[in-house]
Amino acid sequence: MVFSCCRVTVPLFIAVLSIAVAVVAQNLAMPPPLSAVLGVCSLTGMALLWRDISSKMKGENRTLSSLLSQYLAVKGVGWLGRRQRRKLEADTLNVKRVQEETLLKRLRKNADTCYGRQYEFSSITDSDVFRARHPITTYEHYRDLIKRIAVGEEKVILAEKPLILAMTSGTSGASTMLLSTKDTNTEFFLQGVAVCLEAMRTAFPATDSLQRTTKFFYTPTFRQSEAGIPIGPNSSTPASSRHMLNLYTTPAPAFEVPSEKDTLYLHLLFALKDPSVGTLESNFASTVFYAFSALQDRWQELVEDIEQGKISSSLALEPKVRSQLETLMKPDPKRAAQLRAHFEEGFRGIAKRLWPDLHLVLAVDSGSNQIYGDMLRENYCQGVPFYSPFYAATEGLIGVNLWPQEPNRRYLLCPRSMFCEFLPEVSLEEETPPTLLMEEVMEGQNYELVVTNASGLFRYRIGDIVKVVGFHNQCPVVEFQYRRGQMLNVRGEKVSEALFLDALKKAVSQWPGAQLVDYSCAESGIMGDSIGGSDPHYQVFIELRGVRNLTEEQRYKLDVCLQQDSAVYKSFRIKGSIGPMRVQLVAEGAFKELRKHMMAFSNTSPNTFKMHRVLRRKEYADFLLGKTVS
Repeated sequence: MVFSCCRVTVPLFIAVLSIAVAVVAQNLAMPPPLSAVLGVCSLTGMALLWRDISSKMKGENRTLSSLLSQYLAVKGVGWLGRRQRRKLEADTLNVKRVQEETLLKRLRKNADTCYGRQYEFSSITDSDVFRARHPITTYEHYRDLIKRIAVGEEKVILAEKPLILAMTSGTSGASTMLLSTKDTNTEFFLQGVAVCLEAMRTAFPATDSLQRTTKFFYTPTFRQSEAGIPIGPNSSTPASSRHMLNLYTTPAPAFEVPSEKDTLYLHLLFALKDPSVGTLESNFASTVFYAFSALQDRWQELVEDIEQGKISSSLALEPKVRSQLETLMKPDPKRAAQLRAHFEEGFRGIAKRLWPDLHLVLAVDSGSNQIYGDMLRENYCQGVPFYSPFYAATEGLIGVNLWPQEPNRRYLLCPRSMFCEFLPEVSLEEETPPTLLMEEVMEGQNYELVVTNASGLFRYRIGDIVKVVGFHNQCPVVEFQYRRGQMLNVRGEKVSEALFLDALKKAVSQWPGAQLVDYSCAESGIMGDSIGGSDPHYQVFIELRGVRNLTEEQRYKLDVCLQQDSAVYKSFRIKGSIGPMRVQLVAEGAFKELRKHMMAFSNTSPNTFKMHRVLRRKEYADFLLGKTVS
């Protein structure tokens, strides 16, 4: 049954909804406020409920079950988010106690494992004893233990069997295999998703409407370990949760298409069909940027499909999937004409013209994704707010952004998700550096995070350097700075990603007409004979819009800007022990091709891929060298 506000009578809606509510009430354990709303079976109660739903609904052609499902999800998660936010606020008032509780809970749960017995978890009484007894660790500490779990050995590190063997993205080195558990997922949803959705609705009230989201997600590929445990990225398809599908414009069969290119086409196709899209969502801003780039390339094909009510024959779809999707396509010449006019007008600000009620882009746009967020705001998504909700990794949830409208992406560390320790930046190279706890860190200082999580990592250096920018009650608020493995370092100068990007943006701003699209660097040592002999230096690959060539003076400007920002780099340049950086302008689309190349030879999913800002493999640097145009 398809309906819109103008075509359904309230009595008919009430009759159907009464049955739906009765079924839902019998099968779901509802929170008290929600059950109070839905438990009213009188006509008056149903009419009020319908009024609430209809006031939030935008767009037509929504099924009754779709609307009701979304309404229940919004109400339920809203209630949960408020409850979790209250818990978080209470926890931030006494972080020392909460952190001790979190640590001891992890140790008690895993005390009867081989690992727990080795480090005598059962007799550890507080964080001081834990830090004295257990060493700071890196991945090598766990490699063989995880291999034992992969072949089926039980109770090695964890008391429970992991849900998957989660592969990291490998941005700052080789991809590694970690454990993901039910506790990890539960914490991420309760302490992360629920809290951030509440912060989002408070900051952007319009997102509370019953509009669909376009979620750019690609179904990851998994293989099996010897014991039958799935191995792959730590993400699941929305199609695995049927009750979530009503939130999205993309239908279920599209999430099962293996080709990223074809899946993206389907995401775009069904998003364009719906003029009332409210949110664009993805893990990272880079994925949203690539989606708009594809839209700019293929809009004519997409508009033709909408006009004729078909799905392009260029997509390599299984017959069953194609049939399921084509049943959802009906010729829509009116919408096609609207779209064609918008595209012919140009792509600056296109998002708001395609979807006038678009309220938000929900994606991480900090760290290595900062430049993609900047490009989206300047071009495709002009006038649309962005919210970067989480600070998270394969290891689990680290922090949440409680300040969605602030331009600087700050994250409150979640005291019940990770037991956190902090290595001061000045002592990172020490063999046994002392750590600080949450209540001991200082505002304005940089630290490497050391975590004990819910999935078998204890005092683990995750390689992230963060800056403490303040406190929320007693809990640290941090900004991500850089990954240790993504530092440029040819003479011990240690230029971080954040430092280099700031210098690059300053230089680009002084190149008339230039807009930064993407970049990567390589240390000259990995380049070998391909660049000839010279002093150690940085090889910089840049993709720009608006310019076709760079003068030698412009290239040198980048070196000057980095010297201005880094006294250490400047001293090495003055002494001549580091040579001038070599700046290569690469062809349009070079980094998009590099991304495909990198993903073809790694375990990385499109959902978790992050462009490497420092290339550690010669073949990647050579690939970009081959794309040089100036």
